Amino acid sequence: MRTHWFTPWLYVIPALATLVFFLIYPSFNTLVISFFGPQSEKLVGFANYIYCFTNEIMLSAFRNNLLWVALFVPLTVFLGLILAVILDRVRYESLVKSIIFMPMAISFVGAGVIWKFVYSYRPTGSAQIGILNAFLTFLGRQPIPWLIERPWINNICLIIVGIWIWTGFCLVVLSASYKGIPRELLEAARVDGANEYRIFWKITLPLMKPTVAVVATTMFINVLKVFDIVYVMTNGAFSTEVIANRMYKEMFIFRNYGRASAIASLLLLFIIPMIIINVQRFREQEAFR
Repeated sequence: MRTHWFTPWLYVIPALATLVFFLIYPSFNTLVISFFGPQSEKLVGFANYIYCFTNEIMLSAFRNNLLWVALFVPLTVFLGLILAVILDRVRYESLVKSIIFMPMAISFVGAGVIWKFVYSYRPTGSAQIGILNAFLTFLGRQPIPWLIERPWINNICLIIVGIWIWTGFCLVVLSASYKGIPRELLEAARVDGANEYRIFWKITLPLMKPTVAVVATTMFINVLKVFDIVYVMTNGAFSTEVIANRMYKEMFIFRNYGRASAIASLLLLFIIPMIIINVQRFREQEAFR
């Protein structure tokens, strides 16, 4: 049966059209709008981008996102890796993994509401409904306004919520990678007298390095887009603003479409390098296979 030259395009065109309509065109249009004023009528050039790098609130958002990257990414990957190795020897491995993964089944908004109650604060002398402050008062200590204490305490409290949610994801992915390591290698190392510490650093980690890198870059992308937790728990108040939450405010509260588009363009610009790194790693792995 003869195949026409355009036959493959009949399969490709629908996917390309969807990609252009839902991804490429919106991205390009957002970039164009970022050079206009609040109502997208007056051309303002790079004024919106200058605002992003000179406004104190935006600078605070950049700093907070850097703090999220510095704490969230290494801690989620580290905890996921350590738990993957440890739980491999636990009798009830599947049950424990399911419990740790369970927060991923909760919406981020729901998780924010749950932890807002955990961090809840009432003045000294009042009944504390927050678990942490109830425990502190039980010990005779003063309650702490966890989500108000700036600039580090409240941001770290929010980051803990993100770690609680995403550690299960890292655990599942890294556990699958760990189980792919031939058991013969580990047993041979033990027979040669290597302890578990050396086995982990000399055999396990090098073999899992590609998966660890993919998980780390995925967490990096997720943390740059963090929005739900901050929006629900503090809405960026008390120096907890992040880039995505500020973009939302500029777009839907202040109705400044130019600034919102500029922030969105910067966010996309920050994420693109990590996407490229991920794609390159996938290609290297496929070439190796």
